[in-house]
Amino acid sequence: MAGLTQGAIAASGAGAARTDVPAAAAPGTTAAPPSSAPDGGGADGTAVAPGVPDLTSAVADPPPDPLPGGTLPAPAGLGPGPAPAAATGTTPGTTSGTAAGAEPSAGSEAAASSPAAPGCVPAPLEERAAAVLVVGLPGVTSADQDLAREVVELGVGGVFLSSSNVRTARQTTDLVTGLQAGMDVAHGRPLVVSTDEESGRVALARQVVGAGPSPRSLAASSTPAEVEQFAAASGTRLAELGVTLNLAPVVDLDEGPADGVIGDRAFGADPDVVTRYAAAYWRGLASAGVAPTVKHFPGHGRSVTDTHAEGDVVETSLGELLRTDLVPFARAVEDGVPVVMLNHLGYRALDPHLPASLSPAAYAALREMGFEGVAMTDSLGMGAVHQRWDFPESVVLAVQAGADAALTTDGSQARGMRDALVAAVRAGALPEDRLSEAAARVTALAGGDPVRMSCVDVELPAVRAEAAQQDAGRAPAAPGPDDGP
Repeated sequence: MAGLTQGAIAASGAGAARTDVPAAAAPGTTAAPPSSAPDGGGADGTAVAPGVPDLTSAVADPPPDPLPGGTLPAPAGLGPGPAPAAATGTTPGTTSGTAAGAEPSAGSEAAASSPAAPGCVPAPLEERAAAVLVVGLPGVTSADQDLAREVVELGVGGVFLSSSNVRTARQTTDLVTGLQAGMDVAHGRPLVVSTDEESGRVALARQVVGAGPSPRSLAASSTPAEVEQFAAASGTRLAELGVTLNLAPVVDLDEGPADGVIGDRAFGADPDVVTRYAAAYWRGLASAGVAPTVKHFPGHGRSVTDTHAEGDVVETSLGELLRTDLVPFARAVEDGVPVVMLNHLGYRALDPHLPASLSPAAYAALREMGFEGVAMTDSLGMGAVHQRWDFPESVVLAVQAGADAALTTDGSQARGMRDALVAAVRAGALPEDRLSEAAARVTALAGGDPVRMSCVDVELPAVRAEAAQQDAGRAPAAPGPDDGP
């Protein structure tokens, strides 16, 4: 895999790794998973974890410090502060995904996007803008309700099912069937139907799928093969409801209090343990026909701040991230996981001024790891973003930066977000090729025709079956700690 191009990451990882900070640090501080490794990594002469590309060799000087208290200045035109550089999209005659001359990621299917034949006419700009949105439907239980009709008419790329949408299996199946039928009539393409079923305390389809142990407990009490079977059974139940995308597993590293912002949602704090158990989980989902998502890139375990409420800046160096937090993500890219979700934390080593979900440097780092699938934001209504930018502003920043799918749990914001993207393209603030690339990827994830949408041919990565055989030959990992029932 290629290293980052010069300037793609705005920081050199000069901040020292804080391996001495306890997991239960005070709010507003960062907490690092236990590690005995020295600070730094890769080009600075220390070790980089196997399978993780060396991203340290071509980084620029570190950016200025954030404002006092860890607050982050806003970009120009959308609040005070400097504007981030816009990410470049697909240029006619080139491909997107890996950097020019880079080899495709080992183990994943080819996923480059390329323009269609001359004379291809893409869908209207308004439709391409709507297609990058994945939206929640608060309180909606029937496709005949007003908000359901509105987002279908608008042509969003996907919907997000929360616990308020899931009452019974029959009701949920009817809701999804009605939404898909409406999309087929109105736009001739399917929707991504997503939910957040991690097992444990974040299980939004629990009413139908059933309760399960936390990922931490799974890793403590089960083998990876058993976790794969568990995830396959869960995925089968989701698929029966019509769910096509699960926003799981969590691949963050955390051994702090079980009820922390990540806590027992993580399989543990050891990169190898987390990688092995998360890989089992994503293989199980994929075997049931449900696309998995790994989150929260580039790793949320080092902060105890709940980004549903506020932001934070992680001070850890790039070298330390490469050795620890990024290891499970590198394996996910290798195995062909099709979706990666970016979190709302700032990172000193990447861009302390913007949350990763809105940062060109964070998306560049993900792509330079070889990822060619759908890059998705965490929900843009969360406080770390929404306290600084409203929905129309944040969605433009996200797609500019490199997001393909913009998630919001409030579908009533979809029209304003769609209109903001259209206006940004017409004003020259958002390259149309970038929007087209994003719409093509989300359309492909839904099972639609990306060429019909954007005149961009896209093949997304897919989880490969032989990944299980690869794990079978590895030394077993010790289970993580258990919190009990």
